[in-house]
Amino acid sequence: MRIAGVDEAGRGPLAGPVVTASVILDPEKIPDGLDDSKKLSEKKRSALFDEIRTHALAYSIVEVPVQEIDHFNILQATLRGMAKAVIELELAPDLVRVDGNQRPPLDGLVETLVGGDAIEPAISAASILAKVHRDRYMLKLHEQFPAYGFDRHKGYPTADHIKALTTHGPCPEHRRSFKPVSLALAAHQSGQ
Repeated sequence: MRIAGVDEAGRGPLAGPVVTASVILDPEKIPDGLDDSKKLSEKKRSALFDEIRTHALAYSIVEVPVQEIDHFNILQATLRGMAKAVIELELAPDLVRVDGNQRPPLDGLVETLVGGDAIEPAISAASILAKVHRDRYMLKLHEQFPAYGFDRHKGYPTADHIKALTTHGPCPEHRRSFKPVSLALAAHQSGQ
């Protein structure tokens, strides 16, 4: 049975895309050390990122842009991204296992698993692909907009990020539908 694991990275940040990934692992070549990406070091995630992409039967990574997040809301944009990640797989899965308790809009057999990124190896693999891809995206974004410190917080609402947002106003990659961003935008436009 071909199981596609699906997960996301970046629902909580104030900036950048949410990244979804889907992976069908080769049962004969499951990488050692798969786990929830948040429990792994950056170095280990990076090594597994390459190993997963080399040995998986199929994988897909989807960037859901800020405009889509602001248009649909973060949950709906994430679910749409998850569905797209599955649809873009080169092989059709027999079963889709999704981290969390929300089902993306997909036909076929779909299971949701709360904490699935620590239980199902294919979800762990998807978690790693999504996290590493998003972190690398945010490093590139830092080069474009260094004032925000995306290289350090990856867009999450840290005190430094909120301060930069208040000082400079939002950049094009900030999610306008997120309250700290909309407040900073309003304050910046009024000249405060």
